[in-house]
Amino acid sequence: MAASSQRKKKSTSAKRTPVRTSGNPAKRPVVEAGPVTASDWIGAARLRTLPLAVAPVVIGTGAARSTGPEFHWVIALACLAVAVLLQIGVNFTNDYSDGIRGTDAHRVGPARLTASGRVKPRTVLIIGLIFFALAAAVGVAIVVRTGQWWMLAVGAACIVAAWFYTGGKRPYGYFGLGEVFVFVFFGLVATLGTTWVQIFDLPQQAWLGAIAAGLFACAVLLANNLRDIDQDREVGKRTLTVLIGRRATQVLFTLFVLAPFGIAIFLALLFPIAWISLLALLAGLPAILIVWTYRQPRELVVALALTSLTALLYAGALFWAFVG
Repeated sequence: MAASSQRKKKSTSAKRTPVRTSGNPAKRPVVEAGPVTASDWIGAARLRTLPLAVAPVVIGTGAARSTGPEFHWVIALACLAVAVLLQIGVNFTNDYSDGIRGTDAHRVGPARLTASGRVKPRTVLIIGLIFFALAAAVGVAIVVRTGQWWMLAVGAACIVAAWFYTGGKRPYGYFGLGEVFVFVFFGLVATLGTTWVQIFDLPQQAWLGAIAAGLFACAVLLANNLRDIDQDREVGKRTLTVLIGRRATQVLFTLFVLAPFGIAIFLALLFPIAWISLLALLAGLPAILIVWTYRQPRELVVALALTSLTALLYAGALFWAFVG
């Protein structure tokens, strides 16, 4: 009986696949967990974050259109391409950088390609750099078309900021500065840049819309970091959420989601249709509720998606108000 039991235990243990719980995936062999599918790559692109790239372009284009009847649709689409390509590039390089540091080893959300060991880190990095290169190519085309050569420096700053969010020896995302850069680049630069290349002017509505877009982007980042707060503390990733704690993060998230609607109410004095943006609260309020009442970190994935949706709905409403 004892011998049979021991043989059974050995047989069972032999069938078990070792599970990696920590360490640097770049220094370990790729885990054989089945072939990587197209859905895995699509998941790594983090499509739920793409509304944050689309929203500022929609707002910026609407602000440009509000000043006159001419619509530069080719330039607007090019701006959209730059924003989306940069966002995907950020997501892949973030997958790479966090993966090789071991930061994603215990993450709560969907598994990352690098941390899971299913794809070589170098491959993930190359994919991210390809998206950066594509964004740069479209950006150069915009500069050539508009003659705004100084914007090459702005584009370069966007790519540098995207890389050093989690890349390099001292990534600013690990020192509580993620929200600052997200507000600047996913709010101000993306929105105002879109408006400028179309009309070479920055009207008041572009500035207000840029602030709103930046606040929504920061709210999404807060929801993401609140979800990973325990894991980030464990690996020494000092996000703003880690520095200020859960309760302060919940308060800040609420302010970031609601403040854009205060901006919309002000804009409604000039563009009456802007009141329709309040309908975006149908997605924003549930996100706030989840952030305040969640019991499992995984629930915050829904809050993150709802906040991204709120940003997109809000942007669409402002566009309608500006062009109506």
